[in-house]
Amino acid sequence: MSRTALVTGASSGIGLEVAKLLVDKGYRVLGTSRDPGAVAHPIPGVEYLALDLADRASVAACAAAAGEVDIVVNNAGESQSGPLEELPAEAVDRLFQTNVFGAVQLTQKLLPGMRARGYGRVIMVGSMLASFPLAYRGSYVAAKAALKGFASAARQELSPFGVWVATVEPGSIATGIGQRRTRYVADDSVYRTDFDTMISNLDANERAGIRPAQVADVIVKAIEADKPREFYAVGSNAPLVFLLKRLLPIEVVSSMIARRHGLRR
Repeated sequence: MSRTALVTGASSGIGLEVAKLLVDKGYRVLGTSRDPGAVAHPIPGVEYLALDLADRASVAACAAAAGEVDIVVNNAGESQSGPLEELPAEAVDRLFQTNVFGAVQLTQKLLPGMRARGYGRVIMVGSMLASFPLAYRGSYVAAKAALKGFASAARQELSPFGVWVATVEPGSIATGIGQRRTRYVADDSVYRTDFDTMISNLDANERAGIRPAQVADVIVKAIEADKPREFYAVGSNAPLVFLLKRLLPIEVVSSMIARRHGLRR
């Protein structure tokens, strides 16, 4: 049976690689972009739909245009940085609408069809920062943690209907996202030196990170599993660091994360 998959943020990075892999495997693939006409390298076989997750009307229009969908990969989002004291309220509101509420609203509109057909896969693309918080990334950390919470609770609700929800947390990935990250810190901020140090190390870690295709492979394996796991982590020595998190006091783990990004805590 041919399945239809909707992949948000399919014009670059992880979303692009997921869309390519699903097309190769014979799925009908709908990919989203804020401006489908401006996709630099459209993937043969992918149908592009407009979606701006920051706009609730756009979310509703995308769901209506997609029609019956068996699989949704909630990948699109914004990467945001800034000290808590200086984050503009409107920036945090936009981040949560884009990274959390938009994904939830889109999924809500697709779930009735999945449930009625007795089959569905919902993949939330999170971040290992949700499990290992980092200074000056608080809004992003909180958004990804919220997305993970929605996913874990919904999984319990939906699995009796054959709809499985999973979260995939990538670590550092070489996607070039650092060039698109929104940053909120004043030039004369008391946090400026620490912030710049963190960003410099974060960008270096991402440049040395795993390829998006490796994350896409994990996502597609989750989609095709008979019973997808609740949680997958990939990159940044995931098995080791999650083991350390279980074995060491949280303060020790937090200090290790800070030092990895050039901060002394």
